[in-house]
Amino acid sequence: MTREEAEAILEQAGQADDDDFPLLEAAIACAIHDIPLRDTTPVRQFAAAAAGRLAERIRTESPDDALAETLAADFQLDGDLLTHGAAANTDVIAVTERRRGLSATLAIFYLDAARRAGVSAKGVDFPNHFLLRVETAIGPVALDPFSQGRPVMPSELTRRALRAGLTPHVADRLDVLMAPVTDRHALIRLQNVLFSRAIKSGDYPSAERSALRRALLDPLDHRPWLDVAAAREKQGALTGAIEALARSRAVAGRDDPGCHIATARLRMQLN
Repeated sequence: MTREEAEAILEQAGQADDDDFPLLEAAIACAIHDIPLRDTTPVRQFAAAAAGRLAERIRTESPDDALAETLAADFQLDGDLLTHGAAANTDVIAVTERRRGLSATLAIFYLDAARRAGVSAKGVDFPNHFLLRVETAIGPVALDPFSQGRPVMPSELTRRALRAGLTPHVADRLDVLMAPVTDRHALIRLQNVLFSRAIKSGDYPSAERSALRRALLDPLDHRPWLDVAAAREKQGALTGAIEALARSRAVAGRDDPGCHIATARLRMQLN
């Protein structure tokens, strides 16, 4: 798959309804968009095998236990503690090979297997750490894909929230702490991580690609185009930056004074 083909898949995914969002295929396209022309067959085989095993386990185990045991025990997915900042941890192709990754990347495999096996699971955009919410007969259970899918008790959720800087009033609200997000949001969060890392390291081409993926995945959000513009400006691609600002204004459907000022500044540099 080429980078252009990956963009076409992401654009199509962006048009899909949230209930029909193709999480795994979009995640594969994101990986190829960053590093093209790799074999994606192992990812699909891994995901299919995990879903099949989960379907077997769910017959005799609770949904949360079956999901954790399948992905963490049977298929050895775990968080990467030693090289947490490695780019491979955000790439589903690399994660399939290494069986290590960030929580948001690992969650993609958990969520995909759950969808296929009929387990009700959603991502939880928890501060500084992506979690999973699994619906069970006794209520929702939080799982941590970075820690071998172990359950996270309500008291621990509150402690984590307080450490992350949330106020005590919010940290005690389990309905807020475990609010589910869409699969689209889960994948966009991963692109946000990539963008932040790329900007900090000065890798502006990578920053541009991650911002573009966000724009394609959520075509109703104008903000990714602002990040595309910023990354292009850092590379000296002023015309491209102006085009991205124009896309941002078009998506927002309104005039943004900040965009006008930035566009004027870039045009002055061109002249």
